[in-house]
Amino acid sequence: MNLIFQYLIFGLVALFVTTLCTPVVRKIAINHEIVDKPGPRRVNKVPIPRLGGIAIYLGLIVAIVVELILEATNIFEGPFITDGTLDLKIIGAIIGFTFIAILGAIDDCISISPGLKFFGQVVAACIIAATGTLLSTVKIPLIPEVVDLGFWAYPITVIYLVAFANIMNLIDGLDGLAAGICALVALSLFILTFSLARGSAAILAIVLVGACIGFLFYNFNPASIFMGDSGSLLLGLALGTVSLIGVSKFASVTALAVPIVIAGVPVLDTLSAIIRRLKTHQPIQEADKGHIHHRLLRRGFSQRKAVLIIYGWTALLCAGGFVIWNSSGLVKYSVLLLMLIFSAIIIWYLGLFGPVLKHRGYNLEEKHIKSSTVEVKDKDLDESVLHLKDSGQDSAVDLLNDRDYAGESDD
Repeated sequence: MNLIFQYLIFGLVALFVTTLCTPVVRKIAINHEIVDKPGPRRVNKVPIPRLGGIAIYLGLIVAIVVELILEATNIFEGPFITDGTLDLKIIGAIIGFTFIAILGAIDDCISISPGLKFFGQVVAACIIAATGTLLSTVKIPLIPEVVDLGFWAYPITVIYLVAFANIMNLIDGLDGLAAGICALVALSLFILTFSLARGSAAILAIVLVGACIGFLFYNFNPASIFMGDSGSLLLGLALGTVSLIGVSKFASVTALAVPIVIAGVPVLDTLSAIIRRLKTHQPIQEADKGHIHHRLLRRGFSQRKAVLIIYGWTALLCAGGFVIWNSSGLVKYSVLLLMLIFSAIIIWYLGLFGPVLKHRGYNLEEKHIKSSTVEVKDKDLDESVLHLKDSGQDSAVDLLNDRDYAGESDD
């Protein structure tokens, strides 16, 4: 059987299982009142069940286990079992994915503390790193030797995986957004890893694509179920794992940078959120409404249009990532420059870093806003915001929005 068709079969298995399981999980969530209720800090206007990540998890795991069974019985030849030996990286991935899905499901049900949730993410990442998925070497430009990271490979890998888990968790704010971005990034990683003959990574990537598409049938606007932390943390950890298994062998800075470029939208969103919250003296884990998707909504775009715009941005970065991987010299750096310019225009348009950029006019305006809103009533505050918006002072409006909507549950 043609290898690519074999891989696509398992993507379809993940899609089919996720599609079947999502309504069941939705019913369970409704029966146990595991729902996101409407509120001033939420986008949804009606109660929506969460916990959809469990359906995504089942799609992933069933497809992986089916591949393992078919390889063990010699029906298919595949990368998970070589010369009768099972790849420990796959076992580590299964255990790590299971752990973080359970962690996220517990948080969806009873809301565990941020510290405990972070500790759980570290444990899941440690499981994957301990079974061999490591960023162990790197080739630095202008240095002829490959640098062996030694012991530091473990903490660096854990930080990398935890970071990926959180960038997907933070971008999960609109119907279909996280699942769609993950599907695009995973599809790009599948094409990349398949071309590099990295079979294990390619299978994990296409299975991830199938699970995300299956979930999107129910999660795209108007969503009938949310993935919750059980889904967003799982998707992020899975993407990080696929990228490490797929390109870490090549050790170059370009190889390590391409997955980050492909996932550039959630990476930028997370970076701006961290800087924004540090600037306003908020805890990093405290949610707000300053994310990319929130800013698109405030620009007047509907949920669907906002999500499609971000899909398009992600697709462009994915295409650029391929060009960077397959080119060198002037072409590589020219494409990178074009992507940076395009992304910078969107960032400027949305004012993504507006509240954290320091210049004299903004500081004076911020000081004026803070001093003039201490004793005003809500009606007066709304009028002030409208006045600022009409006068084109977007950064000031963003400051107020970030403060007023702090604490949104979906980060």
